[in-house]
Amino acid sequence: MKNIKELDKQYIAGTYGRFDIQLDCVKDGMLCGEDKQYIDFGTGIGVTAFGACDGEWVTAVINQTKTLSHTSNLYYTAPCAKLAQMLCERTGMKKVFFGNSGAEANECAIKCARKYSYDKYGEGRKTIITLVNSFHGRTLLTLSATGQDVFHQYFGPFVDGFKHVPANDLDALREALTDDVCGFMFECVQGEGGVIALDGEYLRAAEKLCREKDILLICDEVQTGNGRTGSLYSYEQFGITPDIVSTAKGLGGGLPIGACLMGEAVENTLTPSSHGSTFGGNPIACAGAVSIISRLDENYLCDIRSRAKYLWDKLSALSFVESVSGLGFMIGLVLKDGLETKAFINACAERGLLVLSAKTKVRLLPPLNTSIETMDKAISIMTEAAQSLISKSNG
Repeated sequence: MKNIKELDKQYIAGTYGRFDIQLDCVKDGMLCGEDKQYIDFGTGIGVTAFGACDGEWVTAVINQTKTLSHTSNLYYTAPCAKLAQMLCERTGMKKVFFGNSGAEANECAIKCARKYSYDKYGEGRKTIITLVNSFHGRTLLTLSATGQDVFHQYFGPFVDGFKHVPANDLDALREALTDDVCGFMFECVQGEGGVIALDGEYLRAAEKLCREKDILLICDEVQTGNGRTGSLYSYEQFGITPDIVSTAKGLGGGLPIGACLMGEAVENTLTPSSHGSTFGGNPIACAGAVSIISRLDENYLCDIRSRAKYLWDKLSALSFVESVSGLGFMIGLVLKDGLETKAFINACAERGLLVLSAKTKVRLLPPLNTSIETMDKAISIMTEAAQSLISKSNG
């Protein structure tokens, strides 16, 4: 009988550069596999908000599997309606469309913006402005929206109707806001683009420009949302009010779900048959999401900010860290002393800490409930990993 790694290599499409690590279960909050335990500072790329298989989430999901697993969107279900209510009441948005991923949430956001403009102004006003280094998904539409040339290969022709401008460059944005533009789409913290927070003054000025031309503000909160940055959604910390918000990842706590939140201007834009999703709003996924959002009250978000500051201070003081970027528990590290990011990540994994990368940076996405004790252990592992690499390079 072939082992799991051999089966994977034989039968799974080779689209992922996997670590040489097999994960089998969770024990005492640690990921476990092949007789080894790991502190998880990757959280499934920001998905398992309170850690893999956290008890409250597991209970909510199991209870829902025993009640109602799936119907379709032709019928009303309680978890779907309850989650939509929670999201709208917490954000001031008016309506929600549920899909299954961040890419789907962004597809919906783009379609909503284009239909709003078509309904109000007619044809020809379809262009969406996005930022250089942005990342919005892997579908052809969301790859087209993504402002990174590395993703614009192999699958052409890509979808037209997108212009990419440099982040924090207000003059470039102003010049790009021509009469064919219907929306400006951005991440407050560019995740895959290098864990870089946008400038608040830039975003507020961009909002003013868009309001003057009835151009919709579309905030991609796929990775930044659901408590990750210390507020329910990161835009709250930048003093802006988007017309459309997309989110996914941490919303489901480990099950596939995406959501497109629509403000007052666009609340009635999507009409029957204009959009849909077979699995969108699935009762089990929504029940899991309710368990996540219900815990993220202001007291808990304040606690996240406090513990995130502790981690930032510890990381900033490390001798091998050049700089720290991001927001809250969405952190990017630039290493110094000649340390190579991939080698550092592998050295951490060998010592029982899972971290990620974003371009040339080390990326940390700890669970929102990470304790000070766990942070200290992670810092110790990172220090040991760096010292071993420095010693090896000094020969």
